[in-house]
Amino acid sequence: MDSSSTEVANAYPSRLKLYKDGRVQRLVGIDFVPPSLDDPNTEVRSHDAVISQEAPISARLFAPKVIDYEQKLPLLVYFHGGGFVTETPFTARYHNYVNSVVSSANVVAVSVHYRRAPEHPVPTAFEDSWTSIQWVASHSGGNGTEELLNHHVDFERVFFAGDSAGANISHHMAIRVGREGLPGVNLEGIVLIHPYFWGAESLESEKIDAGLRSKVDSRWRFVCPTTEGSDDPLINPAKDPNLGCLGCRKILVCLAEKDMFKERGRYYKEMVEKSGWKGMVEVMEAMDQDHAFHLFNPTCDNALVMLMNSIVSFINHN
Repeated sequence: MDSSSTEVANAYPSRLKLYKDGRVQRLVGIDFVPPSLDDPNTEVRSHDAVISQEAPISARLFAPKVIDYEQKLPLLVYFHGGGFVTETPFTARYHNYVNSVVSSANVVAVSVHYRRAPEHPVPTAFEDSWTSIQWVASHSGGNGTEELLNHHVDFERVFFAGDSAGANISHHMAIRVGREGLPGVNLEGIVLIHPYFWGAESLESEKIDAGLRSKVDSRWRFVCPTTEGSDDPLINPAKDPNLGCLGCRKILVCLAEKDMFKERGRYYKEMVEKSGWKGMVEVMEAMDQDHAFHLFNPTCDNALVMLMNSIVSFINHN
């Protein structure tokens, strides 16, 4: 056996191994849950769709089981987390979570499957996500390939959301909407759950030792080899000259008390408010919880009540 097939060139602890022959072994987020025409717990229907065969990019679409013929619902475009390297919309964690949001908020959702690093380094995830958003927008005139989006989406009430790396993507997609426009779509707001933002210098409020900071820096370089470092605007919004171009009118930032990225979320609010952007930023914090707790412990009170209620209220109240 060729030793390169067993020798690890790089490892993302607990998530994946990259072997010297280029093979990638993902250690988490590799399960697959099929879509359902009638989820017994939420009465939400889901099905999968191909967005681009060339890229390739796909998505899972969700909707309440019962929708009146003429009824149009808000649309949530969701970007999963996983550090840009793991997870998909089709794993149990993300399928179940988006199912719950759709049921609670009474929305239609498109959960995007973008290509992941290291096979497809960042910024591929951003480009794939933008392609997905344009595909969604192509339905605003009622002539797209998905009848659910043609007939049952109110394109005046569109939201982007995501957790961790997906929150990072949601932020950048909102900036791109603000800069380039998205004909036929009104982006009402974005929901950033435990956003994966970083920076080369520590914030005064951060209590993170040098060793852990170095690991976060190196993981960013692993997923984005062309980066100049942790002050890249792709990971540090405070260094982005386009921060004030956010193409929505409101933002919900969801934090967790024990999350090492928590202070970056607070700093994000501060920087956005100083950027000249004219919208409203709301922050909520779940106490005694860590990063992505709502995925690992979805039945806890903070996930079922506090976080979900904040998201539902944000989507359904003008």
